Amino acid sequence: MRCISCGAKTISDTTSDVTDLKECLVVVRNTPCHKCTECSEIIYTGDVIKQLEIIVESVKKSINEVEVVDFKSIVA
Repeated sequence: MRCISCGAKTISDTTSDVTDLKECLVVVRNTPCHKCTECSEIIYTGDVIKQLEIIVESVKKSINEVEVVDFKSIVA
């Protein structure tokens, strides 16, 4: 896969995705991604984006100030 920002090669990795919902922050750790070897741009596949949307929607129901969840434990 090539970086959408600079065109360099990417590697498979994990990252922490942060979503600010104004009333709370949702941090999803160990989120699979492709990371650019040159500019460090983070790229998610469509499947990962769908799972992140599901995770954020489920967290919205519990609304704490900060919610930290582990991607791998939820999407196992």
